[in-house]
Amino acid sequence: MNRMNPKIDTYLAVGCGRCPLGNTPECKVHNWTDELPLLREIVLDCGLIEELKWSVPCYTFEGNNVVIVSAFKDYCSISFFKGVLLKDTNKILSKQGENSQSGRLLKFTNVQQIIELRSVIKQYIHEAIEVEKSGLKVDFKDVSEYAIPEELENKFVENESFRNAFFTLTPGRQKGYLLHFSQPKQSATRSARIEKFMPQIFKGKGLHDQ
Repeated sequence: MNRMNPKIDTYLAVGCGRCPLGNTPECKVHNWTDELPLLREIVLDCGLIEELKWSVPCYTFEGNNVVIVSAFKDYCSISFFKGVLLKDTNKILSKQGENSQSGRLLKFTNVQQIIELRSVIKQYIHEAIEVEKSGLKVDFKDVSEYAIPEELENKFVENESFRNAFFTLTPGRQKGYLLHFSQPKQSATRSARIEKFMPQIFKGKGLHDQ
């Protein structure tokens, strides 16, 4: 088994620290005090390197991200960065979000689930490692394939500087905004979102950039 990273010991003890609940009993990490260490043990047993990235346990193979172990309010999980490329022979993977193109999750709500699926979890992790060894890449949808909501098109017509600022953003940032602006069903809500993030876009920043 690989050496455990002390940074992950701290994560399990106090949480990720990304919200005010860190190092309190309300932190989501403390909902899964038995499950998270068991998932950690299983992943490490597959030979991956344990690191702390984005304030959570991340496991890599030759420098490439393979899986993340995460704590949520209603479940804990192993998230596969290139899960879409896995065969998922047991049909147990789920999307991280409606528009997720690459990542896939294994969700757990109790220790017994993990114990029963231990061999399957390892099978999936080893398959993910083979994906990295083979050099397979996810064929991401190009930004040009995303629909531009009418409200954003109208704003481009009204404000040429804003249009230029938007299309100067990296493709990833453009995709993030297009998905965020398109989600609401009401036109007024879509327009409000666009107005809210215009200053951020003019600064060249993405949806979640500080």
